[in-house]
Amino acid sequence: MSKPIRVAISPCPNDTFMFDAIINQRIDCRGMHFDVEYLDIEQLNAAALEHRFDITKCSAAVLPAIEHNYEVLDSGAALGRGNGPLLVRRKGDTTPLRHIAVPGEHTTANSLVRRLFPEIEKRTPRLFSEIAEAVERGEYDGGVLIHEGRFVYERCNLELVADLGLEWERQTSLPLPLGIITASRALGEERIRAFEALLGESIAYAFAHPTASRDFIKAHAQELEDDVIDKHIALFVNDFSLSLGAEGRHAIEELVR
Repeated sequence: MSKPIRVAISPCPNDTFMFDAIINQRIDCRGMHFDVEYLDIEQLNAAALEHRFDITKCSAAVLPAIEHNYEVLDSGAALGRGNGPLLVRRKGDTTPLRHIAVPGEHTTANSLVRRLFPEIEKRTPRLFSEIAEAVERGEYDGGVLIHEGRFVYERCNLELVADLGLEWERQTSLPLPLGIITASRALGEERIRAFEALLGESIAYAFAHPTASRDFIKAHAQELEDDVIDKHIALFVNDFSLSLGAEGRHAIEELVR
């Protein structure tokens, strides 16, 4: 048996939806075996910086720091339109935003705030699932929400300040690259291309059998309501997830430029 490929993804519905057919052997993996870990996005970014995994999800914004060790796969990206992080604050609060919580120093969300709102003086990294409640408690003037949090922030008495994805699209006319799947160059060209093709098949299977992965998704998700899971997948898994194409790669280049 060949040595298992070490894989790291987030526990969020878009990743578990796309990787379900591989992890749960719903498709022919052609002799490839996998050890899988589930990490928060900033943990994934840190792991990529340390070159810990063979295949890893990471923020598109961290690519310049890891591209000597990793290459971007054509499949598996969270990239599109209308899917950006949300900058929120307590409802009715008019205090200028000076200190906000972000879901990690190396995240695309933090990169967007730095680019779009340079007047915000302090950005503190915080686990993405804790940000909404921390802002509600008054620990920060505002916060940037990603993943499931962007669908349920009103439960925490928060209001929208800006849709960072929409602001990005207004400035660039490009889709927003949030997360990417990367492969260690140490795997070698043959294994990288084989896994890239397999991931494309896994995503195609997920689209063709949308309910097959539901129990697997719920075993890892922060929010378990079916409608939240469906919205999450619909927003972050699309044609760019099947293949970045020229436009998707151009968007990544613009983000990291």
